[in-house]
Amino acid sequence: MRNSILAWWLPLGAMLVAIPLGDGVKTVIWVAALAWMGGACVANSRRCGRVHCRYTGPFLLAMILPVLGHGSGLLSLGEQGWLWLGLTTGLGMAVIWWLSERM
Repeated sequence: MRNSILAWWLPLGAMLVAIPLGDGVKTVIWVAALAWMGGACVANSRRCGRVHCRYTGPFLLAMILPVLGHGSGLLSLGEQGWLWLGLTTGLGMAVIWWLSERM
């Protein structure tokens, strides 16, 4: 349970707390959280072979690119860009987990 809190719930909480902050700070927090969670998934996949971790890890690491793009202004996702990034991350993880565990 402690590992789960450190690996996923703490970074997820940091992302949620960062929502009202400015784009620069939010970008740094979200990139760090995504890298931490993605790295934890990759390590977990190698350690215990969890199927969904094999896919959620690379997905979370890949989500760093659109977060960096939007946070830096290179990729315009509109006024609701952070909402779309959050929904894509959350729903993407849920769908990947659900589908991969049923395979």
